[in-house]
Amino acid sequence: MSGAYSTGLFSHFSYFVTVFLMIAGLFIVIARGNLIKKLVGLSIFQTSVYLLYIAPGKVVGGTAPIVSDAFTVYSNPLPHVLILTAIVVGVATLALGLALAVRIREAYGSIEEDEVLDLDAADGAQDAA
Repeated sequence: MSGAYSTGLFSHFSYFVTVFLMIAGLFIVIARGNLIKKLVGLSIFQTSVYLLYIAPGKVVGGTAPIVSDAFTVYSNPLPHVLILTAIVVGVATLALGLALAVRIREAYGSIEEDEVLDLDAADGAQDAA
């Protein structure tokens, strides 16, 4: 046996954490009416996707891809570079979502989805009459 951590359920621990975070984030986005809570759920969901891509990117015993006679196993840096880019895009998306939540709060006086939709429907009914 090559190691205590190479077999069994523990070797797939990162995938269990990924699935848990993905389900939790999706549940928060769907079940909550508060726009800030929805953004937090979206952020948790994005984090699970980052973990999903980074977890298989690490090769056990691998090193950075710097060619040398001392190393024969290298890790692929591409997943890490892609996730770094995804993190930057995720932060920008979260900032835009928070800015929209502030504007919605200023316009409607609430960030609860149901209240905003009710106020918008009442305003539309007044415009039609």
